[in-house]
Amino acid sequence: MDSLQTLAAPAGRRAYVKQSGSAAQTFHASPLRIWLALSAVYVIWGSTYLAIRFTVETTPPFLSAAARFIVSGASLYLWRRAAGDPKPTPVEWRNSAIVGILLLVGGNGGVVWAVQFIPSNLAALLVATVPLWMILIDALRPRGDRPNAKAMSGILLGFCGALLLLGWTAENATPANLYGAIAVLVASFFWAIGSIYGKTAALPASALVTTGIEMLAGGIVQIAVAYLFDEFSSFDLHAISLRSELSWTYLTVIGPIAFVAYAWLLRAAPIPQVATYSYVNPLVAMILGYFLGKVIITPRILLAAGLIIGSVVLVSRRKR
Repeated sequence: MDSLQTLAAPAGRRAYVKQSGSAAQTFHASPLRIWLALSAVYVIWGSTYLAIRFTVETTPPFLSAAARFIVSGASLYLWRRAAGDPKPTPVEWRNSAIVGILLLVGGNGGVVWAVQFIPSNLAALLVATVPLWMILIDALRPRGDRPNAKAMSGILLGFCGALLLLGWTAENATPANLYGAIAVLVASFFWAIGSIYGKTAALPASALVTTGIEMLAGGIVQIAVAYLFDEFSSFDLHAISLRSELSWTYLTVIGPIAFVAYAWLLRAAPIPQVATYSYVNPLVAMILGYFLGKVIITPRILLAAGLIIGSVVLVSRRKR
């Protein structure tokens, strides 16, 4: 890991920054373009938690998520194929579908279901444990990287923050709130598995084609999950509020822009700089939740936020 640093993208992709001795990779993109792209990732991805919360106020969680993933995935895939990206092989289709199901059904689906019961800022803080799960899962893989003492300290620190949030939820809310918080932790675990699997699986050469397939696969499976949860019978098109409608549109149209910016950053900016999204997004979610979602922020939540975000900073720093 001293000479090869990796970062798993939210769509299961990975990027490598190779270093030889003291010579680091040179990037030619202007600082202005890099920070504009980073700002898009910070704000858009950080705002999706509140947008999801508003969406599921009057729409079934899995059904609404399935619709936006299928629309976004089909549009992205058709666009990139028309632009000349290579046609994926059957193996690449299969692997991309597996990653999509792990990320978007087990991962994002769990979050979408959970925000019916917990505040958006709490969900964002618990999702920040994904890098910690990834380190643990990678350590258990054959030939996986074993965390050093600093990384283990960060992992323990982060999970202490998560337990603090769970304890606050158990003491101050209903059982449904506690189940929602646990669901986000489980969803983060699935997201980490999908990201680790995507690091070694044979995927299409185009990251955007891969994302399109992942969205399509995740959306199709979420339709089945929606059926199991009996969401079709409870869905009332006329009951959808304007806020839910606008939020769903925002997630469908604006949300993918952040991934395009992220995919560009992986090629144009240093990985440690790109990795800052994992601890900036929860801060953005907390601020937006407080001002727009009227979410209460207590000292205990702030302490847990410091522990979780600090742990992610600790394990994300380069060893040098």
